[in-house]
Amino acid sequence: MTSPFSRWRTWAIVLMAVAASAVVHAQQSSLPDFRTMVRENSPAVVNISTTQKRSMPGRPQLPRGFEIPDLPKDSPFHDFFRRFFGEGEIEEFDAQSLGSGFIISRDGYIISNNHVIQNADEIIVRLSDRREFRATLVGGDERSDVAVLKIEADDLPVVRVGSSQSLEVGEWVLAIGSPFGFDHSVTAGIVSAKGRSLPRENYVPFIQTDVAINPGNSGGPLFNLQGEVVGVNSQIFSRTGGFMGLSFAIPIDVAMNVADQLRSKGRVSRGWLGVLIQDVTRELAESFGMERPQGALIAKVLADSPAEKAGFEVGDVVLAFAGERVSRSSDLPPLVGRSSVGNAVPVEILRDGKAMTLRVVTAELPEEQEIRLATREEPQSAEATATASKLGVTVSDLTDEQREEYDVRDHGVLVTDVADGPAGRAGVRTGDVILMLNNAKVEDSQSFKRLAGELPSGRAVSVLVQRQGNPIFLALKTDE
Repeated sequence: MTSPFSRWRTWAIVLMAVAASAVVHAQQSSLPDFRTMVRENSPAVVNISTTQKRSMPGRPQLPRGFEIPDLPKDSPFHDFFRRFFGEGEIEEFDAQSLGSGFIISRDGYIISNNHVIQNADEIIVRLSDRREFRATLVGGDERSDVAVLKIEADDLPVVRVGSSQSLEVGEWVLAIGSPFGFDHSVTAGIVSAKGRSLPRENYVPFIQTDVAINPGNSGGPLFNLQGEVVGVNSQIFSRTGGFMGLSFAIPIDVAMNVADQLRSKGRVSRGWLGVLIQDVTRELAESFGMERPQGALIAKVLADSPAEKAGFEVGDVVLAFAGERVSRSSDLPPLVGRSSVGNAVPVEILRDGKAMTLRVVTAELPEEQEIRLATREEPQSAEATATASKLGVTVSDLTDEQREEYDVRDHGVLVTDVADGPAGRAGVRTGDVILMLNNAKVEDSQSFKRLAGELPSGRAVSVLVQRQGNPIFLALKTDE
């Protein structure tokens, strides 16, 4: 006869098994099912292969300084030197690369990455049904890394374009592409972050994901759970060349804006403010009287730029542009870039602890070379030295040659020695040019000494230095 305890134990085991099964079922049902989305969208994702004509010398060359000896034709070495080290013809070969893309219109317009098709002599697009088309390049934009292709076909499958604005961190996303040439490979993950700024890519607020992306995925679509394209897979961060959990996609809002401009006028125009900016750190926020770090700190206003004409000054902190908040300095370039050229835009700034609004008429973003030329300034001259023992730094006035070398105009002093003290702890280095101290312009060495002597004790103040041609704000705190 079964004891009551045995029956209780049996029922307990059964209940635990049922509960465990329910938990597993709940976990499985909470995970997304990508099957329908893949079936519906794969036909609109394409494989892109490109061919480039490249050349290289057909024969090895003699080392520099050596010449083919003048040998008689009947010499046994005559043919040897002419055959192996003579002036051979340039040999041409085809370099190939792979990428992905997606169809946005039934008549054959395709979006991909600019780096996938750059300098290509031939572009071949292969569809999921194995049809192949030779594509023409409508246009490419290097700054955003977006390109538009066109194939001659009708009634093609297309993707549904969504909005990257509504994406949230932690949301599931899916990529379809051709990594290493494996067509229509599907990988999934989540949105890791939004608005990422990458080196040399200031005008694209990248979407960061942990979706597995590898060479060949470039230009492919990133989908949300509604089956809408929210990004264009573009880059990975890797120390090995393979996937390491950091993938970056161009927001589809940015990509479609670029694509529309390329289709309508063959080029892309962006708004330009004409300032150099940096982040506001906690120490700099304290020096500017801000409750918390936010905004984009203006370290330089370029000559004859929209910012200069609108009255922007070095030390202003941009808090909002065209009604959109600027939390970090990386937020500002994309906002300015997508603004309409020639329109007056309200910009909220903080100056000397007071909020104010300026109106700026943005110009079209010039070429990189033109921007570099705009940073050049006319040299002046002066000479003298001064030591601010309170800060632990010695400075000298700049000569004409030094002003030209350090790219500064009619103010600033050269740091010639940094001792143990507040300046050294703030990061001031020998060779820096100090342009401003506590929001006041440093005219020469004597004005620097005077401003240093007037600094409040035990409170953070800002110091603007020019270092290797670039302006940067540092936070300096004097001893109490």
